[in-house]
Amino acid sequence: MKSIFILGASMLQIPAIKKAKEKGLYVYALDYDEHAEGIQYADEFLCISTIDKEAVLEAAKKYKPDYIITSTSDMPVRTVAWVNEQLHRDCDISYENAICATDKASMRMRMKECGVPIPEFHIIEDKKQYIEIAKGMGKVFVSKPADNAASRGVVLVDTENKKEVLEGIGDFGKDLDMTDEEFFGKIYEYSKEYSRGGAVLIEEFMTGSEVSVESITVNGETHIITITDKMVTEVPFFVETGHTEPSSLPKDVQDDIRNVATKAIKAIGIKNGPSHTEIKITKSGAKLVEIAARLGGDFITSRLVPLSTGVDLTDLCMELSLGHNVTVDKTLDQGSAIRFIFDSEDSENSRIIKSISGQEQAAEMPGVEEVSIYKKPGDKACHLTNSGDRIGHIIATGRDAKQAAERAEAAMKKITIIYQ
Repeated sequence: MKSIFILGASMLQIPAIKKAKEKGLYVYALDYDEHAEGIQYADEFLCISTIDKEAVLEAAKKYKPDYIITSTSDMPVRTVAWVNEQLHRDCDISYENAICATDKASMRMRMKECGVPIPEFHIIEDKKQYIEIAKGMGKVFVSKPADNAASRGVVLVDTENKKEVLEGIGDFGKDLDMTDEEFFGKIYEYSKEYSRGGAVLIEEFMTGSEVSVESITVNGETHIITITDKMVTEVPFFVETGHTEPSSLPKDVQDDIRNVATKAIKAIGIKNGPSHTEIKITKSGAKLVEIAARLGGDFITSRLVPLSTGVDLTDLCMELSLGHNVTVDKTLDQGSAIRFIFDSEDSENSRIIKSISGQEQAAEMPGVEEVSIYKKPGDKACHLTNSGDRIGHIIATGRDAKQAAERAEAAMKKITIIYQ
């Protein structure tokens, strides 16, 4: 029996683990979390951090898996590429290119070199430099770590609303008479805390609709499967609260989005495999937010894409990893949507969940495909600052995107959360 290393065993990796099992593979799930939800579906669990490339390489030498992959996580993309290179195996993306796909600073530099539309940006290594550049960025800009995901460390810096910004990063003992230098210094420290390598980005704040592009590249040819409309929180964070597909944007705008996504995918050097490209629609056209050489998370490619297009990207990616020939055919043309459940109270304090009800009624609503609750009574719930603060989600389908969204939102109203 052939075997496979799957780097990551979280809830979002479960579809890949199950798919590998369906293919008759012996599955090793690797994760630092010995309680990860996906472990139960694997044949064997190895408690190894997915970003510890040397440890993964040693395990690969010991267990000799035929294939090494990841699914929906950013940083393990680097590990997979590096380990495969060390073992002299074919790589769907080189380690050098994997760095560009997972490090926002490297990504920005590569896109600038390749002429891909991007926002103004600055790569910063120390507080003094950060403060000087921040002073020249205008009233509003974005601060983010160079190498993290899931909105961790990302802040919309609004110099005219310091109170809200500081509350957003958990600074409740703020001094609103602080100087701009002190204010920028606090933001720098917050973003830097989430930066694995220490670098922080300051970027132009792009206004406009946001989408993601779900694609797969086969032997250098990219197939764009669909464009997903995104719902994102307001100031000062950018946490996704829902997704709907296909996009409802005008055709000419979608053509612009596809053009930018295709250029970005080519620039990042993906030979085989998936990509998840996030794009903003600005007054001057579509601009790249960032690109990931992996499947889209938030159940986009594992659930929404198959429900709306009939394309099982998890299966296609597994087939590519196994060296099989694949064809990309859409068999459905309908809508799908996910809406995340979260504590909407704008409070600086977390609350304790007393009870959650209405799941059964929500699941019985027309078009509802899935109702999932992550937290339980006794758990903390807080204002949404990153994806880990979500309480659950609802997925629905419809004849088109509009109906799918309406059904998901109607089902959301059946969920009642009572706090202590």
